[in-house]
Amino acid sequence: MKAISARVTRAINVGAIIECADNTGAKKLQVIAVKGYKSVRKRIPKAGVGDIVICSVKKGDEKLKKQVVYAIIIRQRKEYRRLSGERVKFEDNAAVLINPANMEPQGTEIRSVVAKEAVERISSVGKIATIVL
Repeated sequence: MKAISARVTRAINVGAIIECADNTGAKKLQVIAVKGYKSVRKRIPKAGVGDIVICSVKKGDEKLKKQVVYAIIIRQRKEYRRLSGERVKFEDNAAVLINPANMEPQGTEIRSVVAKEAVERISSVGKIATIVL
């Protein structure tokens, strides 16, 4: 994974229910695992903005429901610090579904704000976003 230019606090635990912000048909996702997470034994994995997570679709279209999908976190409630010194936080936790083979988003548009750090990690997410903050 690419490095990002912020000191992101990891605040989304495994088991958390988050919003799906794209137009794939999924509404709510439950985090199952965090890709590439290294930690102490028996510590619960956490994810932050720009992290790739493995999720289960809890609410949405019938064909997507109960499917295991990959997603990238684009927003989190807990504030994190950018290198410029400013602190950024959003009003909800949200993710966008991605294709694990080529790391491209599955949807064609993102209906809301996307953090700059997520776009730095996967640039194709920024192309379908309406606002990058």
